[in-house]
Amino acid sequence: MKTLNGKKINLRALEPEDLDFLYQIENNESFWEISHTQTPFSKFILRQYLENAHLDIYEAKQLRLLIEESSTKKQLGMIDVFDYNPMHKRAGIGVLIHPKYQQNGFASEALSLLIAYAFTYLNVHQLYANITSNNLKSISLFTKHHFLKVGVKKDWILSEGKFKDEVLFQLIKE
Repeated sequence: MKTLNGKKINLRALEPEDLDFLYQIENNESFWEISHTQTPFSKFILRQYLENAHLDIYEAKQLRLLIEESSTKKQLGMIDVFDYNPMHKRAGIGVLIHPKYQQNGFASEALSLLIAYAFTYLNVHQLYANITSNNLKSISLFTKHHFLKVGVKKDWILSEGKFKDEVLFQLIKE
C-alpha cells in the first residue's frame, strides 16, 4: 500500500514474527506512563493479541501498525490509532519509537503517513493526541504536524508519586 510506505520507513500490520519486539516494547517500564500500563505482559498474552490483530478497525476500534525501516526492514517502533469512532469521525493517535532509533525522523514520517491514511481511508474528520506536559519531544512532533493545543487536563497522570498535566492536541481535516 503506497499510502503506508515512506522514504525511510514503512507502516505495516503486525505479524507473528513481531512477538519479541512487541514483548520488549510492552515490558519497557519507561513507556508505561504513556501507554497507561501497570503490569508486564507475558508472551502468551501478546501472542493472543497478535492472533487477534486481524480484527477490523470497526470492530476493534483500534489499529496498531509496526514502523519498520524501508531498506533493512528493522523494527523501529509502533504507531496506534485508538478510540476510533466512525460515527463522530475521530480517532486518537499514539506513536512510539524504540529509544535507540529516536531522533532520526522516523516518528515524524510515521505520523505523516498515518495522518494521510486516517484522513483518506478511515474517513476521519479529526485526530487527537494526549501528551503529558513534560514530553517536549512529542509536543514538538505533533505541533510540527499542525496539531493544535486545545486543552489541558490538570493533574491527569500520576507518575512516580507526582501528578502531571496532560495536554490535548487536535488536528481537524481541512
